[in-house]
Amino acid sequence: MSNPNPNPAGLPITEGELRSLTSDLADAHSDTFTEMRETARDAFGPLLYDVSDGAARLVATPTSRRGFLIGAGAVLGGLVVATQTPKLAGASTRGARPRAVPRQQKLTGDLAVVALAAALENLAVGTYQAGIDAATAGRLGTVAPAVVEFVTTAQKQHKDHAAAWNAVLKSAGKSEVTGVDMTVKAQVDQQFAEVKDVPGLAKLALGLENVAAATYLAAIDVVKSPAGIQTAATIEPVELQHAAILSFLLGQYPVPDSFTPQDGARPVSDTIG
Repeated sequence: MSNPNPNPAGLPITEGELRSLTSDLADAHSDTFTEMRETARDAFGPLLYDVSDGAARLVATPTSRRGFLIGAGAVLGGLVVATQTPKLAGASTRGARPRAVPRQQKLTGDLAVVALAAALENLAVGTYQAGIDAATAGRLGTVAPAVVEFVTTAQKQHKDHAAAWNAVLKSAGKSEVTGVDMTVKAQVDQQFAEVKDVPGLAKLALGLENVAAATYLAAIDVVKSPAGIQTAATIEPVELQHAAILSFLLGQYPVPDSFTPQDGARPVSDTIG
């Protein structure tokens, strides 16, 4: 009798299971991201922040439950999970909190955190693309089509996140962040050079997702505007959903902890380039 869920690539879950998880991920993101953009336009208009004195302050706050989901460009993840998984080497900054420091655009306050978030999302986009390119070139051995589908879906969501954060910067009269977090990228590049197969890529991506999630969680402690807090709080579960699926790919239980850790959170002193 033939196996109804063949798993020729040796994954710890079947391709059918991975496709189902990826489909749920895409559906949740599509529904909430579309609603977020529509509500943001209706509730806030083009100006979200007052930066007249050099510090970013929200000038409008959502008052409805629907408005709560958007923040100032928020993306709501569908499944909230907490996971403790391998970190990027050298990326742990226990107890770190994003703090405002001078940067090229002289961003301070919430906008400094927004720029850091955009840079991390851009790095995730590039890392997933490198994984796709490596798989296409045959450098990762046998790669199940379902894995490529998940990676492509996660990459698209990171693009959407970056666009949402950059929309906040643009609304404040600032330039978009097109670069990446170079501090973390140096670690990612070093580890990516050693990736030889799908589990290796999944472990690297998992570390990057956890860094982003930890950074968003730490940002909640320092961001002043309600919408900025809501933005970080609603994008974070998306990163954790990515992490949960990556954990499945590694044969790990995706929710080992009761609370999401802040280990690995990046400070805004990271170099963006």
